[in-house]
Amino acid sequence: MATATAPRKKTRLNIRPLGDKIIVRRDEAEDRTEAGIYLPEKAKDTPKTGVVLAVGDGALNTETGERVPLEIQKNDRVIFSSYAGTEVTLDGEEYLIMSESDVLAVVD
Repeated sequence: MATATAPRKKTRLNIRPLGDKIIVRRDEAEDRTEAGIYLPEKAKDTPKTGVVLAVGDGALNTETGERVPLEIQKNDRVIFSSYAGTEVTLDGEEYLIMSESDVLAVVD
């Protein structure tokens, strides 16, 4: 019997990333294989994809003192490296704070 996961509530994000940092909500781990076999919690792969919730104001150009805007934008779906970022939990929700350079691709 499949268990339904509760939909994620939309909450106002009370943190703001600095510089070239972004905040990502990681996608949910799959609970069954393509063949329909249910996976125990320990066997689930940690997803390497997610949605960007907030972006910083850009890296500082040390020569000119100006900010270099990020290529990644809020609501982009991204693929990131396996050990990217720092995991934080706020109000019961888990987020990743990572540098723009940790992102490998934006999914269109």
